[in-house]
Amino acid sequence: MIRAGSLAASGRITVRVGAASFSRWLASLAVIALAGCNTVGGFAGAAAGIATGAATTNPAVGYGVGIGVKAAVDATGKYVFRKWQQAEQDEIAGLIGRMNPGDIQAWRIQHSIPYGNEHGEVRTIRVLRTPLAFCKEALFSVVDGEGQQQTRQWFLTTACRQGAAWKWATAEPTVTRWGSLQ
Repeated sequence: MIRAGSLAASGRITVRVGAASFSRWLASLAVIALAGCNTVGGFAGAAAGIATGAATTNPAVGYGVGIGVKAAVDATGKYVFRKWQQAEQDEIAGLIGRMNPGDIQAWRIQHSIPYGNEHGEVRTIRVLRTPLAFCKEALFSVVDGEGQQQTRQWFLTTACRQGAAWKWATAEPTVTRWGSLQ
């Protein structure tokens, strides 16, 4: 529960936040965060800005803190998703490296947080061997949905040997799949 105290001699209003209202506020923030990943930074920044502005009674400080928190949360989110997508790409590229043209194999990625776990199929199409690189071209699918609601999208990619490992080689076929996080 939020209670407003009396005006102090300095003209400030004292606000006390009870534990029950704070836990409801945190639960609301969690629901908002799950509603859309792109909005988390904005909500976190707004909450931090409002809290800081109220605590310091200086809206400029609250605004600055809000912008800083939004930027930090957005950058962290993009970093995490980039790492997840890199793990997905490395999993598929590793399979492509072990396969021969015409081979078909299932792929699956499991993240430490059960979000964005994907699966599908890889089909190696051809080997591209040049004096500069040893690569393989493949089709891979990503299955979305459950049961009869499943959809399967196919993408074309190239994986090349880089030292002992195989790595993702092209960005163009994956732009629609991974957007600007490539």
